Amino acid sequence: MNMKPYGQIFAMWRSGCPEPWRAYTHHRFVEGLREGTLPRSAFLNYLIQDYVFLVHFARAWSLGVVKAETLDEMKVCAGTVDALVNHEMALHIKTCAAEGIDEATLFNASEEFENLAYTRYVMDAGLQGDFLDLMAALAPCCFGYGEIGARLEQDAAADTPYHDWINTYAGEDYQTVMANVGRMIDAAVARRLGEKPQQAARWEHLQQRFTTATELEVRFWDMGMRAA
Repeated sequence: MNMKPYGQIFAMWRSGCPEPWRAYTHHRFVEGLREGTLPRSAFLNYLIQDYVFLVHFARAWSLGVVKAETLDEMKVCAGTVDALVNHEMALHIKTCAAEGIDEATLFNASEEFENLAYTRYVMDAGLQGDFLDLMAALAPCCFGYGEIGARLEQDAAADTPYHDWINTYAGEDYQTVMANVGRMIDAAVARRLGEKPQQAARWEHLQQRFTTATELEVRFWDMGMRAA
């Protein structure tokens, strides 16, 4: 199954929404990346929107620094912002530049509705909720891409043109960041909810945060496919 060990809490959240999770991680967009059959127009449309998404996603992780209660939480959130801004977004810039789309065009691209819905949902979770609300909303994107990258690294067609994308998320740098995030979330939940978080009154609410963000990921892939 190529599940990566991103921590106990992620595993609980993931198992709490099996159908949305599979719809997200095995979407036809993802399978198109794996098979090499995804139209380039769909991939570029997705990359442009994902660049805009990552700008807001980085801001949400920055909010995690504000909401954090420990130095470790602050360090992991700050490190994730660095990984997003200085590494992951570089893939988008490089790929789009090869297609004649410069960074200024990416940064100023208009957001499609699915993008607006997802990014604002995550920011609202952090602004209205606490650190755990924010982490539950951020987790599907982080861990889902890590899981997808690891699976596609093993299963992708040799001639797929999307190996650079796959290698970004399957690579050691991204996987190390996600392992650190997973450990941090485990500790954050234990600190706030105790050793049996599923018995806490807030657990169902946090699960719903995670599930909703997962469903928004499905819609994000749908958006990409519109340009196919």
